[in-house]
Amino acid sequence: MRHTLIRTFYLLGGFIFVLLGIIGILLPLFPTTPFLLLAAFCFSRSSDKLHQYLLNQPLFGRFIRDWEEHGIIPFKAKLFSTAMMLIMVSYPLLFLPFNIGLKALAAASVAFALWFVWSRPSNQPRTYSLEQLED
Repeated sequence: MRHTLIRTFYLLGGFIFVLLGIIGILLPLFPTTPFLLLAAFCFSRSSDKLHQYLLNQPLFGRFIRDWEEHGIIPFKAKLFSTAMMLIMVSYPLLFLPFNIGLKALAAASVAFALWFVWSRPSNQPRTYSLEQLED
């Protein structure tokens, strides 16, 4: 019973995150990839069929596989996410009057997100054969 409830929770979460990812495709400033990564995580714990479906998608499947296998965030995605974060947070922080503590919290959140994004690898780790290591 408990296992079924947890599996249902993950399955429902996967569908919600896919829906949010689709909304992100349609709305320019709404993120897509993080929601699809969360959907893949949820489906990996609830439905192998749906998880494989996401992994085999022509548009996002490669990014999801790279993330799951190696924790990779492509360089172009890092640049785009950095630009979007800075653009979206700059105006409110600089021009809107609200509590300085909230501004500091927003700035710290963006700084942490940027640190996380840039601390991930951009390419697959190199693998060497035994012959290459001996040379």
